[in-house]
Amino acid sequence: MDKVRKMERVAALTKIMADRPRHLFSLSYFSELFGAAKSTVCEDITTIKETMGHFGLGIIETVAGAAGGVRFIPTASPAETDGILHEMARRLAEPDRVIPGGFLYMSDLLFTPHLMVKVGEIFMDRLAHLSPDYILTVETKGIPLAFMTARAFDLPLITVRRGSKVTEGSAVSINYVTGSSRRIQTMSLPKRALPGGARVLIIDDFMKAGGTARGMVDLAHEVGAEVTGIGVLVATAEPEHKLVEDYLALLILHAVDEHTKVTDIRPVLTTG
Repeated sequence: MDKVRKMERVAALTKIMADRPRHLFSLSYFSELFGAAKSTVCEDITTIKETMGHFGLGIIETVAGAAGGVRFIPTASPAETDGILHEMARRLAEPDRVIPGGFLYMSDLLFTPHLMVKVGEIFMDRLAHLSPDYILTVETKGIPLAFMTARAFDLPLITVRRGSKVTEGSAVSINYVTGSSRRIQTMSLPKRALPGGARVLIIDDFMKAGGTARGMVDLAHEVGAEVTGIGVLVATAEPEHKLVEDYLALLILHAVDEHTKVTDIRPVLTTG
């Protein structure tokens, strides 16, 4: 191939790493891709690292050793993160979102890619210390959020079904009691979905009493996995005591008035 100029390498390197955050790329991979010496690639990466840092766009992390390499970790300043959550709260407080039963219509936001990319990165930033191997969610509305969180972590997404599918082979199923309506429901997971001892992070869009999250925790334990944490986009303030503990909510729904259409929903901020 023709010799690749520095500007072209820098642009391509940035695109490749940004498309797959947290993935560890070896220097050999980039060296062979561009037909350049590793020292040249390192200089390019230093340029990208300085630029990302200057504009607060993320971190370029270098891992030493034979199995090492370089990866891009998206970050946002506390002010930017809080701004995103304030905007989510503002939109969710719109009067026409109130649904009978004290719920909010959220599907349009959950299925807006650029919003869920940002929310997924917030979850990654706040929960990276849990070091999960898989992201786990339940069908269906939480899937876009969980999928973007999996992308931010560079991890596979596993989806729990509300009933088994023949096309997925043998499955483990459990009955669980919903925390709000106290109804008995079923959820299932293919036996091959999670290896024994896997560390999973549960991500969901909404939590009221925590019955669904409790079901996912129990199901993960049934297949021999360890739940390292739980993240939800919106949790209700009441009931205060959920059926799960140690969860992270990005927004807290304090009250919904079905008559006045007034919603009190507040972001869980990093700066105050």
